[in-house]
Amino acid sequence: MLRNKILIVIGMIAGSVLTAAWLSTPHAIAGEPPKKTEPQSTKDITADQAIAVSHAALEKAKQINTKMDIAVVDAGGNLKSFIRMDGAWLGSIDIAQKKAKTARFFDMNTGEIGKLSQPGGPLYQIEVSNGGLITFPGGIPLKASDGTVIGAIGVSGSTVDNDHTVAQAGADALK
Repeated sequence: MLRNKILIVIGMIAGSVLTAAWLSTPHAIAGEPPKKTEPQSTKDITADQAIAVSHAALEKAKQINTKMDIAVVDAGGNLKSFIRMDGAWLGSIDIAQKKAKTARFFDMNTGEIGKLSQPGGPLYQIEVSNGGLITFPGGIPLKASDGTVIGAIGVSGSTVDNDHTVAQAGADALK
């Protein structure tokens, strides 16, 4: 008789544990098994768009008679297109790429980030994050027709005003 009571208590405990485990799973809480979902889709700049952006920037640099390094990155900040004009500074290769990445990482013009990163500003010293950022003009996010950021352009090789002008000409090629 004592043995039967012990078995009943063990059975009740086991049943409670199994019930609690089943109830704690998401399908039991929602009342149905989890649904299969599709992965998120990310809009990204195409190779043709990156080439068009680079070409428009190149033409603007020629028009204002300056030698530029022009980098276009995709939505993930990865290099998609790069042009180094003949005679453009070697040191500007890295700067152009970092301007493009900076513009994409924060989805704003690098010149605007520069204003916010001054001493006492809300983004002070942000340029030392993410492996090094560039916070002066010449980097611009690239947007699809619906406003989604699909990449960015970064330009370096002249004054920051010229860099921005050339980058803007590239960005305008998507309009």
